[in-house]
Amino acid sequence: MSDEEQLHQELIRGISKQMESILNSSEQAIYIYLDDIHKVCNEKFASLMEYRSPEEWAGVEDSFEAFVDRSSQETLVKAYRQAMEKLIPSNIKVTWKKKSGGTVPTSVVLVPIAYDDHLFALHFIS
Repeated sequence: MSDEEQLHQELIRGISKQMESILNSSEQAIYIYLDDIHKVCNEKFASLMEYRSPEEWAGVEDSFEAFVDRSSQETLVKAYRQAMEKLIPSNIKVTWKKKSGGTVPTSVVLVPIAYDDHLFALHFIS
């Protein structure tokens, strides 16, 4: 395992622990994204996407293609870039692809958050 891979695993574990009460208690579906491999979600988002658990959802490596409907990809990428480059939150419409292949239209609030001097994208989905 590379040093960067180990760092990213430690970062996602750390932010998961720090945000545990929000992930577990929020009435909304939530996920926190570092990159396609390093991400975490709550039970509500895993269920929305038809995964048995947040761990199963997080195990999908090509997550952008697997989770984001083609019609929403450009919108989500633009919001992510604004969050990471300009530290600007977004409120956008995103259609997700469920595990079964169906889709679900949602509203997403995407905000930049920092943990241990690294930026993450925090997504609240309704």
